[in-house]
Amino acid sequence: MGTHYKGSKKEVSALNTYIKLTRAANSVSARIGTLLTRKKLTESQFNILDALLHLGPLSQKQLGDKLLKSGGNITMVVDNLEKQGLVKRVRGENDRRYFAIHLTKQGKNLIERFFPEYLSAVVKEISLLNEDEQAELQRMCKLIGLKTGSPLMVEYK
Repeated sequence: MGTHYKGSKKEVSALNTYIKLTRAANSVSARIGTLLTRKKLTESQFNILDALLHLGPLSQKQLGDKLLKSGGNITMVVDNLEKQGLVKRVRGENDRRYFAIHLTKQGKNLIERFFPEYLSAVVKEISLLNEDEQAELQRMCKLIGLKTGSPLMVEYK
């Protein structure tokens, strides 16, 4: 279902595109989210564990920048992961104000075992599109995400 707004052709097209983009992203996230729920993880918790697995220890600021989350949000998520024994904060040797977030052995085991299942679900969801369509969708999302003047610049690769 598209917009019911009766504006110009350009406005209606933009609204319909935005609605479809948002609904598609929310729909895929909801289906993949069921996997996270079974592991008792939120999307933010998974994203932090995933970043630490693939990038190594990061500061909370680096995690926030990478995941496009506020400092307060990252602090809360890291606090909860720390309570679960999945991550630990390690104080910097040269700068005592700096903390790097590390996976614990338990956290590493969890994300290493779970990531292949998560990846399989993502591949299944996106396989509706062929390789060329996936590349085109990536190109278009990057174009929208890197729009000049955006208050939030997204890192794309």
